Amino acid sequence: MNSNAIKIMIVTIVAAVLVLVFSSAYVVDETEQVVITQFGRIVGEPVKEPGLQFKTPFIQTANYFPKNLLEWDGDPGQVPTKDKTYIWVDTFARWKISDPILYFQTVKDEFSALKRLDDIIDPAMRNLITSYPLVETVRNTDRAMDTFDVANDDENKNRRVRYQVDLGRDEITRRIVAQSRKKLEEFGIELVDMKIKRVNYIDSVRRSVYDRMIAERNQIAEKFRAEGKGEASNIRGEKEKELQKIKSEAYRTAQETKGHADAKATQIYAAAYGVDPDFYAFQKTMEVYKKSLAKDSSLILSTNSDLMKYMKGVGN
Repeated sequence: MNSNAIKIMIVTIVAAVLVLVFSSAYVVDETEQVVITQFGRIVGEPVKEPGLQFKTPFIQTANYFPKNLLEWDGDPGQVPTKDKTYIWVDTFARWKISDPILYFQTVKDEFSALKRLDDIIDPAMRNLITSYPLVETVRNTDRAMDTFDVANDDENKNRRVRYQVDLGRDEITRRIVAQSRKKLEEFGIELVDMKIKRVNYIDSVRRSVYDRMIAERNQIAEKFRAEGKGEASNIRGEKEKELQKIKSEAYRTAQETKGHADAKATQIYAAAYGVDPDFYAFQKTMEVYKKSLAKDSSLILSTNSDLMKYMKGVGN
């Protein structure tokens, strides 16, 4: 055998070895786990540790499955509560493959697994929500709310709304998870958690709910307005009372001042008139003449009248 043939043989052997090595080697990532199958049958235990692994080339196949958390987003649906209120409920969940061999034997791929989640979580959610009143789905405690009932009678008009919550939203969610988790175990799936993303009324109910909310808010606003008007009336009453008090005191002071002034003036007049009573009488008579004897006036008096005593000697 010549040297060329030997070289070709060596190259062929090396190539065959490389093909065998690459066919038998596979890499497992940190977020993956692998199930080895041989002609469709599962061989050995699942490989969950990351790193370089080997299998029988050509006859064995590495089936990869995710090891990290996966998403499930439920379709929003209309659900009736125990008190016959129809609501829209939107849910989501996180899950992972706990047993890759069982998962491969039952659902095989993620699309089928999501269908299984739909078939199990959605009925469990509907069953729990339908079994309890609406308040159990939307609240966790029976803490008193800052709102009022809209009542037609005055006795209950401002009565606080109180609800009795036996389970609450969190407990209902935990029960949904517990029911669904047990059923999903037979598919090699672990349901890590499930939450209610959104709860809303259907369109036919939403309008009446909004009207009720508006009426409650308006009632609270009217209460605040009434309290404000009452307080304003009290303030105006106090101010009016103070104003009347000030006016009364001012009037009393003014009257006292006028009285003192009148008394003082009278005293001065009396003292002045006492100096010359005849002159005072003459002055006052002149003032009367001025006021009563205007132009074109006619006055008939007796000659004995006191008013004429200063005119008797005028013509002489």
